[in-house]
Amino acid sequence: MPTEADRLLIESALAYAGGTHTVDDVLAMIAEGRCQLWRGPNAAVVTEIDEYPREKVLHFFLAAGDMKELEAMQDGIMAWGIERGCTKARFVGRRGWQRTFMARTGWRDTRYIIMEKSLNG
Repeated sequence: MPTEADRLLIESALAYAGGTHTVDDVLAMIAEGRCQLWRGPNAAVVTEIDEYPREKVLHFFLAAGDMKELEAMQDGIMAWGIERGCTKARFVGRRGWQRTFMARTGWRDTRYIIMEKSLNG
């Protein structure tokens, strides 16, 4: 069961997610087993597995908190994804993540961009 601290960390990550989810949406997805909550004492990660016709991708959906803890958590999360047949991990986030541990731990910038346009006028 997510704690109040988990809720606050998820909420802080969602502030940069473009309004696609609320904290309650994410907590419901975790409760339903569609997403996974990974906790550290001062950090949290939410993952989901995206299934495509030719591969499964471990999507790091939300991450917030202490960077050292987030770095320490990644290997265990990745091992869990491998056990479930994932062949790749993916993270979509702000450009600032490029200046964190991610660059030195094997994450690479794909140079793909995400573009968005409102359809509501």
